[in-house]
Amino acid sequence: MRCVIARFPFDLIKSEVEHSMAGREPEPVTSASVVIGPHSYPVKQVGEVITKQDRRDFTELEVARALTRLGFVCHPTVTPARSAVPSWAETA
Repeated sequence: MRCVIARFPFDLIKSEVEHSMAGREPEPVTSASVVIGPHSYPVKQVGEVITKQDRRDFTELEVARALTRLGFVCHPTVTPARSAVPSWAETA
C-alpha cells in the first residue's frame, strides 16, 4: 500500500511491518498504540522503525492512519480516568 509519512512516499506491506517489529521489545505505551502480533507498540516506535526517520519528523496520526489501512488495530491516546470524588473531599 502506498502512503505518505512526513512528506515521503512509502510502499508498506503488512507482513513486512510485522517482520520489522518481530523481536523488538515494545516501549511503554503512553500515547497512541498499535497491536502487532501479541504486543502493543507505541505508534511512534513503529513509525520510526518502518520509515527509518526520527520520531519528530512525523505525527502519530500519519502512522496510525497508514497502519489502520494495512489492517492493524490502533488505539488512541489513553487519558487517565478522573476520580469521581473531588480531591478536597478525599482528605475529610
